[in-house]
Amino acid sequence: MEPRLGQGRSNVMRIALCITDLDVGGAEQALVALATRLDRSRFTPSVYALGPVPTQEEASCIPPLTAAGIPVHCLGARSVTDFPAVVVKLSRHFRRFQPDLVQTFLFHANIAGRIAARAAGVKKVVCGIRVAERKSFWHLWVDRLTSRWVHRYVCVSRSVAQFSMEKGGLSGEKLVVIPNGVDLQQFPAEKPACLSEMGVPDCSRVAVFVGRLELQKGLSWLLEVAPQWLAQSPNAHLVVVGRGPERAAMERLAQRRGVADRVHWLGWRRDVPEILAASDVLVLPSRWEGMPNVVLQAMASRIPVLATDVEGIRELLGENADPQIVAFGNTSALVEKLTRLLSDRQLAERLGAENRKRIEESFSVQRMVAAYETLWESMANDRE
Repeated sequence: MEPRLGQGRSNVMRIALCITDLDVGGAEQALVALATRLDRSRFTPSVYALGPVPTQEEASCIPPLTAAGIPVHCLGARSVTDFPAVVVKLSRHFRRFQPDLVQTFLFHANIAGRIAARAAGVKKVVCGIRVAERKSFWHLWVDRLTSRWVHRYVCVSRSVAQFSMEKGGLSGEKLVVIPNGVDLQQFPAEKPACLSEMGVPDCSRVAVFVGRLELQKGLSWLLEVAPQWLAQSPNAHLVVVGRGPERAAMERLAQRRGVADRVHWLGWRRDVPEILAASDVLVLPSRWEGMPNVVLQAMASRIPVLATDVEGIRELLGENADPQIVAFGNTSALVEKLTRLLSDRQLAERLGAENRKRIEESFSVQRMVAAYETLWESMANDRE
């Protein structure tokens, strides 16, 4: 008879959490929230990052992990050419730690983790699918090709699970939906940021974008049509939080569209809770998503959202989705709805309050952690 996971050593399950790197991002923050809140009487976590130690400590997820007494191993991979070597390193770490289960996050860690786990004789592998990948379709092919080495996939939303079956070709029997969660103690921030110190005039109505500056997030569309919605909201300004490969091109676009004086580029910021608390509406014009953490954070901060109708958004917003959602590319709807959210304070306050209530009821970080714990323990009796 196959022993239960964790038997032979103790009743505590050893969980190896594997991710591509530990620079601050949505998936990385989710890993930290999960690892640091696990019931340590039932689970012993250890964290493995394929990449090197983050160069900027302020943008690193390592400090909260080490503060919680969780071992962190950064394996030093810097490019795809390092992939074979990092798989070997990861397998050696797994042999030393002897995890009962490997939980991976993000594509490269998903693939490296399952190969290393197989080489090390780890019996259970759970991989995380955090986005409906509509750009690098070869990711879907590689995932499907090696899916026999994965026992469960955790999808962050029902729409991501549906995409994974229809486009990714994964078996629905392996898919589990565990939505992202947000720490209700961090949002809303007690003291809003002083945006005037960042160049935003006092008494402005503030639309904020938070995300990586790349194609997926759709900021170019928002800027392209900015003259229309800014003209209808004379005291409105756009605050952009984030960094990425398209920043220079986006700044030039704002210049060409004649709105550069009303767009404020803050770069990467640690004080996102404070910035959200000082803003009037979050705008996320993505082309595709999974379940964006920043939308949960904005909802928990009691502000309305204007997001494109992509994966995870309707699941988050629930009954209040319609006034807070537009189809990507529908410029007239974006201008109309964003203008209304910026001008109608009563509507914005009502939606913000209802957003907060929905987060409290369905998307707390405690619910997310409990769901992972339940999944892992349910796998203890699974046969190979």
